[in-house]
Amino acid sequence: MPIRTPPMQETGESANSLGANAGPPAEWNRESLQVTAAAFTVLFCIVGMALWGLPFYYDFMVQQFGWTRGQVTSGNALSKLVVGPLFGFFAGWMVDRFGPRRLMLAGILMAGAALIGLGSISTLGMFYFFYMLNALGYVCGGPLPSQVLLSRWFERSRGKAMGFAYLGIGLGGAAVPWISHTLVQHFGWQAALRTLGLLILVIALPAALLAKEPPHAKKSTVSPGFADARDAFTTIPFFLLTLGSMFSIAAVSGAQQNLKLFLSLDLHFAQSQAARILSLVLAFSIVGRLLMGWLADRFPKKYVMVLIYMLVAAAIPLLFAGRAPAAIYIFAAVFGVGLGGDYMIVPLMAAEIFGVQLLGRLLGVILTAGSVAEALSPWLVGRLRDTTGSYSAGFLVLIGLGLLGAASAAMLPKGKKPA
Repeated sequence: MPIRTPPMQETGESANSLGANAGPPAEWNRESLQVTAAAFTVLFCIVGMALWGLPFYYDFMVQQFGWTRGQVTSGNALSKLVVGPLFGFFAGWMVDRFGPRRLMLAGILMAGAALIGLGSISTLGMFYFFYMLNALGYVCGGPLPSQVLLSRWFERSRGKAMGFAYLGIGLGGAAVPWISHTLVQHFGWQAALRTLGLLILVIALPAALLAKEPPHAKKSTVSPGFADARDAFTTIPFFLLTLGSMFSIAAVSGAQQNLKLFLSLDLHFAQSQAARILSLVLAFSIVGRLLMGWLADRFPKKYVMVLIYMLVAAAIPLLFAGRAPAAIYIFAAVFGVGLGGDYMIVPLMAAEIFGVQLLGRLLGVILTAGSVAEALSPWLVGRLRDTTGSYSAGFLVLIGLGLLGAASAAMLPKGKKPA
């Protein structure tokens, strides 16, 4: 089947006419603010606490159970490789068919139960099972439904809305090392994980229950069919967008998932010092989300994507000078800003090129591909550390992946300059 480039102008016009004819004249109103706040809260819990919080506990598992770095990072790898390909596209189809809210509720329940289970494990088998449940919670309740929900509610202010909602990831990720450190000191690491799981259920479920589907979702008379999806999937921009996202997410995940192990077991940082660095990374991601959301509403999103991916690639070399505290803090700032924009820019770029009617299915495939990269990269870096005795080779791989992501993004069509 020939590979084609999508008609950018036609897609943009249809998306604009859909928003103009069906949506309210003012995008920011009480209901849209409530939806944005709900997305913020859910991302705070599902990504900030459940996803970014788990690496804080890896060194405890290594020390208590005698597992290797490759084994503790393989939980993420195995779960994403199984859950992503099996459920990613199906989750996207479910979002397009039934709306994002129902899937979000199921994901919250699974993520909370997964952390409660991980706080009760003693074997690798149970570790893998609950990590898989956590990955399923991420697919169903994490960025996918939030991205689609916000993309359907907003058009002109999509970047701002996405940037604000994604602050939840930064705040959750910045808070969870300190929450975990305090809980571990008082109750031990396993009770701390169980408490985090309960917090996710208590905080995220009410927020998702209050969120509403966009008012024009039920008024769409023509549902995009298989041929429309197939045509979008076979275009060069879709291939480049998927590839760039995979490379950059691999660089981000490989660094983030191994960072606590590197700081604690290789550099011998105290637990409080490691918590400070992890929190700082996610704190700077807040700056990144605000900045990149603002830029995406004012400049071609392609250039914003290239900037984000270059920041990720530029930060990782600083880890080679890890014994110099200043280098670690500069890494935390630069990497955090890049991390902040990384997950947010993909749905913005996809909506810019293809419109919003197929967005669930498109993001389902992109996130599935990204989950494979996100799974393999931390495991590969951990294995290289186990076999070579150093993180140097793994860090070089991550730099190369970040640069490949930037190169893929640079080849995307520019699209329209935001009004």
